[in-house]
Parts: sequence; C-alpha cells; structure tokens
Amino acid sequence: MAELWEGLREAVRLIAEGDATLREIALRTILVSGSATLLSLLVGVPFGYLLARGRFPGRSLVLSMVNTGMGMPPVVVGLVVWLMLVRSGPFGDLELIYTKRAIVIAQFLIALPLVAGFTAASIQALPSALPDLLAVLGAGRVRTLWLLAREAQLGLLAAVMAGFGAVVSEVGASMAVGGNIKGETRVLTTAIVTETSRGQTANAIALGIILLGMAFAVNAVLTIVQQRRRT
Repeated sequence: MAELWEGLREAVRLIAEGDATLREIALRTILVSGSATLLSLLVGVPFGYLLARGRFPGRSLVLSMVNTGMGMPPVVVGLVVWLMLVRSGPFGDLELIYTKRAIVIAQFLIALPLVAGFTAASIQALPSALPDLLAVLGAGRVRTLWLLAREAQLGLLAAVMAGFGAVVSEVGASMAVGGNIKGETRVLTTAIVTETSRGQTANAIALGIILLGMAFAVNAVLTIVQQRRRT
C-alpha cells in the first residue's frame, strides 16, 4: 500500500512538472486514437445508415458480422493487421508495420464495427416513414440525411464515445502492429505495460492517470452535448 501512495505522489509530481516523455506519449496517443476514431466515423456512419435503411441480399449477414465485430478482441484485430502488413504479407511492400499508421489502421478496424452498429441502431430507432415524410416536404437527399442525423444525434454521439473509448484503451493491437517503439509508436497503454514490467510504478501510475483523464475529458464533453440535445 505504501508503494502505491509513493507512486501516486511521484506521478502527480511528474504530471505537474510537465514531464517531456509523458507529454510526448500522451500527444501521440491523442493523434493516433483521434485519427482512428475520425476515420471510423467517416466510414462507419454512412455504412451504418446503409445497414439501417438499405434493403439488399445478405443484409442480415452483414449486420451479424458488424455485431460480432463489436465484441472482437483487439488483440485478434492486431494479429490480422500484423499478418497483412508484415514483410511477408500481402501489403508488406507498403512498409507500414511498426509505424503509427499501422496502429491507426488497427484501431480504425476496432472502432468501425462499434460506430456502424451504434449508427444502424440509432437510425433504425427513428420512425420508418420519416425519410418519406421529409421527401414529401421537399427535403433533398443531402438535407434528408442531415435531418435524420440530427434526429439520431444521441445515438451518433454514443457511437463516437464507444469508438474512441475502445481504441484509446486497447493495448493488444497497438503492441502487435506498432511494436511499442520508444519515441515512435509507444502510446499510453503500451507505455503502461512497459513501465509496469520494469517496476517503474510512478511512471505507470502517471500514465494511467493521464489515460483516464483523457478518456474522461472526451466523454464528458460528448455527454454534455448529448444531454443538451435531450433538453
């Protein structure tokens, strides 16, 4: 217990002094996980809308695959991406393995099913006749999509929170495809594992506090927006 409190005090000191290494890792985490979340939104929201409103052969199968992907272990995603990007893999010539871009790709694949699944559920919760009603009132396709997105805003914000929360907290995929290289691909989760294995309790606790604070800040902002929308 004494070691925990000592580590906590040292962690607070490191954070208060703005330790350069901690700051570097935190900024890299924001960049990587933020990019992956944004990409998952750009792809997942339209895809989720298609699954919710589209009628095509195999739709139930695709929905089942998306729902399965929502619970896919990140380490399995990391393994698949590693097999694709490693030098002997089909995309090995791109030399993406053990880079920040490889982590973004893996985290994008982790967040995509969550964003698509939440989007599909939120769109399906809307009245089925709403798009036709908007068309009768003169709304064009783009305007209709915008109005539907506004009506489903609570679900879409939940999709953002779920996607970001999943990628910023995962460790297996980032470790597998990023290699946890100091100064290059080390993010908060992989750094915590490294510092813990070295017995550097203070650094590990400091990194954990930063990770929790980052996740809380993002979700707090999105929750405030979500609750204001309800009122």
